[in-house]
Amino acid sequence: MIPLALLPGCAQWGAHLDELLARPEALWICGPTGSGVSTLAEDLAARRGVPWTDAVDAEAAGAWLAAHPRGVVATRTAAPGSLDCLVLRLPGLDEEPARIPAILAAMAVEEGIAAALPPALAALPCPGNLRELRNRLWRWKLLGQMPASEPAGSPRFDAEDLASNLHQLEKFLLHQALRRAYGNRVEAARRLGVSRRQLYLLIRRHGDPVRGEPAAGDLPQRVKKRLPAQNSSPDPGIR
Repeated sequence: MIPLALLPGCAQWGAHLDELLARPEALWICGPTGSGVSTLAEDLAARRGVPWTDAVDAEAAGAWLAAHPRGVVATRTAAPGSLDCLVLRLPGLDEEPARIPAILAAMAVEEGIAAALPPALAALPCPGNLRELRNRLWRWKLLGQMPASEPAGSPRFDAEDLASNLHQLEKFLLHQALRRAYGNRVEAARRLGVSRRQLYLLIRRHGDPVRGEPAAGDLPQRVKKRLPAQNSSPDPGIR
């Protein structure tokens, strides 16, 4: 288990931990998926000597708290204003990237990894949560996989029309997702919020930089229609 002192946000609530544990209200701990919400809830519940629950929604959590007035709720959503509880929000690792090396070191101890960790494991792009950071460590330990490097800077939008620029943005986001997922296409599809079929269509259109697959040259209709009109704007010097 990751030490509480390493969790994102500890600088705000860690100094008042004893007071937090002594309060009569229930604790509502929320944050991004995999940010350590359940880890913190389990630990604080044990220190309080009360039960805790990993709630799916606010309504279920409210019903549970009615039976456990000093209990601890771990959830992804904000607390309803009708509930009398103390809300503790955990930020994602992307909000506190300076904590990543220490967290990785703690995870390596848990996994029995004695070798020095490559600095690239702690470098961004960061998935933003503890679960995927641990997956990154496992991939390196078991497969020797390292996160793919990303181009510096933001994507360029040199065309004037929206269709061409959206095409470039689509390519940028696809390649970014594939790199951050180490080429795992199921994970890349989840990051992008698309189906696997949609992902494969995007890869055919833009290629896969991790596996070295080139683009097939397919262009969406909106771009094909725009190509003949590129640079067809009237010369501003012509009257």
